Amino acid sequence: MKANIGISDKNSKAVAAVLSQLLADEFMLYTKTRNAHWNVEGPDFHAMHLFFESQYEQLDDIMDGVAERIRSIGHYAPATLKAYLQLTHLSENNQNKNDSKGFIKELAADHSSIIEFIRGNINAIGNKYDDMGTSDYITGLMEAHEKNGVDVAFAPKIKMHF
Repeated sequence: MKANIGISDKNSKAVAAVLSQLLADEFMLYTKTRNAHWNVEGPDFHAMHLFFESQYEQLDDIMDGVAERIRSIGHYAPATLKAYLQLTHLSENNQNKNDSKGFIKELAADHSSIIEFIRGNINAIGNKYDDMGTSDYITGLMEAHEKNGVDVAFAPKIKMHF
């Protein structure tokens, strides 16, 4: 699908490659957050179960938006586990225990990794590849990850409801 949006084919292909990596990272973080939701144990189970659910729901919306952005610039979004594993910068779950503290540490680190990846690509997408729309879009995603990463980091402070 060729998109007639004023960006050269070469540039839109480069932007789509960055967005595909971002989509893979978002999918990996989503999967790890789902794992935390399903498998968290401990006295804070209920609060953390609900917290992780709100996080993965937000990530689901982000993934959909990234895939739609890839399509809007004329390319196909990767949509297989094999592709995601090849493209992602994140590692699969590393922790051995299913406590909220371990999940939170890992998820916060993944949010930070995504923030760094986005921050490292904002200017190139806007300036080198002449796609200010995508540059602006991923700036918003970076801000969402900054907020969610802070939320994850402070999740242990959630009041317990027994």
